[in-house]
Amino acid sequence: METQLDPMKDDLPLMANTSHMLVKHYVLDLDVDFKSRVIEGIIVLFFETGSQYRKTSSTDKESCQPQFDGACKMRASELCHIPVTNVSACSSKTECNDFAVCGKGEENTSDKSCNHSNKEQASGISSSKNCCDIENQGNKDFLLILDCCDLSVLKVEEVDVAAVSDIEKFTRSAKLTDASKELENLRNQIVHELVTLPADRWKEQLYYFTSCSRAPGCGELLFTTSTWSLEIRKSGIQTPTDFPHAIRIWYKTKPEGRSVTWTTDQSGRPCVYTMGSPINNRALFPCQEPPVALSTWQASVRTAAGFVVLMSGENSAEPIQLHEGILSWYYYVTMPMPASTFTIAVGCWQEVKQQSFAAAIQTNIEFSLPSLQADFRWHEEVCGHVEYPCRFQNPAARLQAVIPYRVFASWCLMEHCEEHLLQLIPQCLSAAYTTLGTHPFSRLDVLIVPSNFSSLGMASPHIIFLSQSVLPGGIHLCGTRLCHEIAHAWFGLAIGARDWTEEWISEGFATFLEDIFWARAQQQLSHDEVKGQQELKASLRWRRLRDEVQNSEEELQVLRPKKESTGELSESGASVVKHGLKAEKIFMQVHYLKGYFLLRSLSRTIGEASYLASLRKFVHKFHGQLVLSQDFLHMLLEDIPEQKKSGLTVENIVQNWLDTSGIPKPLLEEGETWEECQLVQQVRGEVTKWIQANQRIRKSGKKKRKQDEVVFQKLLPDQLVLLLESLLEEKTLCPRILQCLEKTYQLREQDAEVRHRWCELVVKHKYVPGYGDVEKFLRDDQAMGVYLYGELMVNEDVKQQELAHKCFAAAREHMDVSSAKVVAEMLF
Repeated sequence: METQLDPMKDDLPLMANTSHMLVKHYVLDLDVDFKSRVIEGIIVLFFETGSQYRKTSSTDKESCQPQFDGACKMRASELCHIPVTNVSACSSKTECNDFAVCGKGEENTSDKSCNHSNKEQASGISSSKNCCDIENQGNKDFLLILDCCDLSVLKVEEVDVAAVSDIEKFTRSAKLTDASKELENLRNQIVHELVTLPADRWKEQLYYFTSCSRAPGCGELLFTTSTWSLEIRKSGIQTPTDFPHAIRIWYKTKPEGRSVTWTTDQSGRPCVYTMGSPINNRALFPCQEPPVALSTWQASVRTAAGFVVLMSGENSAEPIQLHEGILSWYYYVTMPMPASTFTIAVGCWQEVKQQSFAAAIQTNIEFSLPSLQADFRWHEEVCGHVEYPCRFQNPAARLQAVIPYRVFASWCLMEHCEEHLLQLIPQCLSAAYTTLGTHPFSRLDVLIVPSNFSSLGMASPHIIFLSQSVLPGGIHLCGTRLCHEIAHAWFGLAIGARDWTEEWISEGFATFLEDIFWARAQQQLSHDEVKGQQELKASLRWRRLRDEVQNSEEELQVLRPKKESTGELSESGASVVKHGLKAEKIFMQVHYLKGYFLLRSLSRTIGEASYLASLRKFVHKFHGQLVLSQDFLHMLLEDIPEQKKSGLTVENIVQNWLDTSGIPKPLLEEGETWEECQLVQQVRGEVTKWIQANQRIRKSGKKKRKQDEVVFQKLLPDQLVLLLESLLEEKTLCPRILQCLEKTYQLREQDAEVRHRWCELVVKHKYVPGYGDVEKFLRDDQAMGVYLYGELMVNEDVKQQELAHKCFAAAREHMDVSSAKVVAEMLF
């Protein structure tokens, strides 16, 4: 049963008992209803018995390899679009009315709810008393625990996979008998054979997963829902081995569900998307959340014509019209991934067309290939992951510098996307390929998400969400953020953290690689220019890290908060994500910044060329797997053994960088060497000019006298950020200086990072002519504006507080839940 957690710790519980049973594949069949703000339908889960209970003897696969003919290949895609109402499995809309949710479902306010048939003995299900009394009556029955929250579960049943046509090819038994025990074993045997098919038979596997998901039910299962989980049992079944390995769940999301964001796009049209929220996808579908539960999936999603469904899928889906006004979209994934990486976005998205795609690919291949030829020898090694159709073993994929890509946005943002984003994608993809080699995923969609999106970007398999904030102000912010999200294809997706508390494995690597990719994407930069830009970036990140360490809880500054317990699970396979539910943690960058500085320090110690070669080797060895910090550190130091002489060991890296709060000691010892870089020194000179001009104006009082004209140099976007941050340290800046500052650098036309600092200056110095800029920023750049609310309130200025309340009132209805919570605490 559910563990009682201390709510003061704000840890996210991962309840699924993955050591007992492990989901290997999900089949989702869903309807998206914008009127009710509900996604409803069916999910079928296919299991393997977990590691603790798996039989030691392996099945002889040779006797059960069905032949997959061409007709089946043709039917596979068609079958995936058959409406559920047309097959023997009952649909959510025709059958679910026969089942009641205790306490009237969504209105039920109790922590536990019980679902059962109104016909007490139908399909062998027990009475409501027995159903709800699992704790007392069912101690001997095995409980399957799934992660689930903010869902209305309507019905759970076992799937009769043995009823599928031609399925006997997956069985070793020549004859089927009516003995119920043998039938149960047969169904589980079929599922086992299906989920363990060799990788080169993935099309056949998807076809049979689809067929099995449409098979009739063969008995309803007892279940209860609680705050964080869905618990399922079958009366009389006491072990995971005997528990049904294919189950079907009817369910509905709730409009307030924390995994799903219902809002409007920039053109005012309704849309919905999933967010990498603190609770991941458990409010989208019942699943297993622990990272160890790597699974594949396929999904059919129906929605009204006019809407486009984008999803984490290997195929670029084309809609099929089921009947007038209703389209169905089908996606699939054959690389096992954590359920938390599944992403969906449904809206009236418009595709931004690329005019010269072929030319862009050819240009980038020419300069990308030579540097990687020496690394291809690693591809000859056998992959270390579970079997799937791996691109690292595909000769064509290994030579693909730029994978196919598409861009989607609201129609009013099309021009912005055409101007910069389309040209940047092939450059950034090719730069990533030059650095790390084979792209782990076969294609990429980029979606500009609505304004309430709470970060600048989010990467999922085959799809990247970007904030609208990256579009204005030139290519710099758009390019660097795109590089960051592309880096997650390798670090965060293809290689995942075995323990989600080690976020730095994903975010630290992406932040470090962002600079490498962006330097190569710009192509024409000299070595000195690249070094200058990277030193400038290090200076900015140092300032942010220093501020965060001073203004956040110490326990949230630790990169490995579970320390030596990292990666450990309970006996059932359940675990927690430390501080996973703390709203303020979402806006912290410590794991980005400390991770970045650790990797930067290692690169400087080892040498960039050797270091990047080790990263490529690490990718080749660990792609498709889950890792802990020490996996990377051990391999790095073993790969470059001479570093041990310098005292660089896994133990001291862990102690200095990962297991302690505050600024890491080696970083303090390194000193602010980046302050000596020419780009930083140039900013220092400009800051001095502005301070002197401010002093002259203050001394002259209200008299207008002719001033010596000061010539200010043109600055890069990151230099502008540093300039404004430096001026923020000044106690007072007069209105004329602020006016001149905005005019000199056209600050209202700059990217969001620059405009954010400008808004901070406006707020600090109560510069009323700039209040409109603050209001616009809080409306259009919600991914970055949260802490501006706090600054508006802290001055205790009536006009500023009125502005904060006005902006929050206008944005609150559609604002991200975590953002709204943090802002509300600042304002009320």
